[in-house]
Amino acid sequence: MADYARQYLEVVSGMMERVLQTQAAALDRAAELMADCICRRKNVFAFGPSHAGMFAEEFFYRAGGLAVVNPLFHAGMMLNTRPVTATSTIECLPGYARVILEESPLEAGDLLLIHSVAARNPVVVEMALLAREKGIQTVGVVNLDYAEQVTSRDPSGRRMQEVCDVVIDTCGCYGDACIQMEGMRQKVAPASTPISTFIANVLQIKTCQRLLERGEEPPVFCSANVDGGKEYNAELLRRWASQIHYMQ
Repeated sequence: MADYARQYLEVVSGMMERVLQTQAAALDRAAELMADCICRRKNVFAFGPSHAGMFAEEFFYRAGGLAVVNPLFHAGMMLNTRPVTATSTIECLPGYARVILEESPLEAGDLLLIHSVAARNPVVVEMALLAREKGIQTVGVVNLDYAEQVTSRDPSGRRMQEVCDVVIDTCGCYGDACIQMEGMRQKVAPASTPISTFIANVLQIKTCQRLLERGEEPPVFCSANVDGGKEYNAELLRRWASQIHYMQ
């Protein structure tokens, strides 16, 4: 019997290796933008619709993560929406990204990280375009093999990778699911979540390196379940309160 689990491990680990080998310049540029933003006491936000939002959740309020990366969550874009199929409809609505941005604290000089697997739907294309208009720099995390084989659904005719300041390729495969099992027409096991969260943590590591080089102690959470962790985190939240918006 085929060892499909082992195959999945090999496929995903291979993608991670390709990310490090081929996306080094983009990762470094994105980390520089993050470090610049943090040092200037501006704001870093992360967004992704539906499952792509796990990229933002990986940054958000957890041990070993930067305290100053803010998730951009919005009703209708989350997987607790019912019926969940509404998320697929909403991300295709032109104008919805404007609603999200206008209700957020994002402002000129901030940085917005956007994850989209196919990069074709209006909510992410419009998000990047509106951010540019507002003087907000953008980093797009995209499966380029997938995104370059599909047409845009945005009225502009553009895809997200065409309108972001920095683009990081997840090195994934077309359709996201990556394991073809005998007897099945549809592949199983998507790769976008482990790859995007891997990229999120690589960005955090590289950003911390750059902050240390500038003499700035990175504002990284401790586990609240170790002795002293709760107190350490409370102080971190206090010191960086002006750049932390998820406590409000």
